[in-house]
Amino acid sequence: METDKWRSFSEGTSDSEGYGEDLDDDDHCCAYASTDIPNLQKDISRSRWLDHLGMAEVVERKGGLLTTTGIVRNGKIYCFIEETLYLAEVGALHLFSNNDAPLSLEHIYNRVAEGKSGCSLEYFEVYKHLKSLGYIVGRHGIPWSVRRSSVNCISNQDLLETAEIGYKESRDSILISEMFSNMQIGGLRMVFDVYPPNSRFRKSAPGDPCFVLCLASEYPPSKEEIEDLERHSHGIPLKFCLVEHGRVSFFSFSKVELPILP
Repeated sequence: METDKWRSFSEGTSDSEGYGEDLDDDDHCCAYASTDIPNLQKDISRSRWLDHLGMAEVVERKGGLLTTTGIVRNGKIYCFIEETLYLAEVGALHLFSNNDAPLSLEHIYNRVAEGKSGCSLEYFEVYKHLKSLGYIVGRHGIPWSVRRSSVNCISNQDLLETAEIGYKESRDSILISEMFSNMQIGGLRMVFDVYPPNSRFRKSAPGDPCFVLCLASEYPPSKEEIEDLERHSHGIPLKFCLVEHGRVSFFSFSKVELPILP
């Protein structure tokens, strides 16, 4: 189908807990819905960019935006690059390098423009658009939180406990890195799990998303592609998104049974 026909389908559509000791459980609730987020933040968190992960680790948490942003691993919050850029844009996050040098928005934009860390400019436009509408957005298929397992060791064996925790952190880093090894920029694929605004959202029990978003190219997906995605969506509704010249449009497809004519 030609690009102009694909466009004809279009109908464009024009978080408050402290840095707790047990973030894996994430038992605190967001004090307000995402639609109440102000443009200028009084509470600004600090984060450190980790090149080997392509993510930012939050080292000082303030405010409530991180209640619905970032994943929790071993008691630490990690933000994907689209989350990092969004929080930096709204003034809720300061980003630093490993040697505590401040990193500018331009630095993050350049990484996104290069398609690094599993994100492109189109992906970011979609993420930003959904967040501005008040939705809670996470990367598809990646758990928000993983509970911390207890360390089985004698209390006075601090060295063994430290080694075990270090092993877990290394393992978490490997698991996070593996998330990117299977991610591809371009092509039709499920990219975001999208949840409605919810002031009681918990990362430890997010529930099912209201829909899974697929980023489409300039051509419409084929019937076979849609059916394949539906088989992998586990019954969650699918929506498709097209980004063109900064305009974000959403689509959905329904099955229609046509009568057999004589």
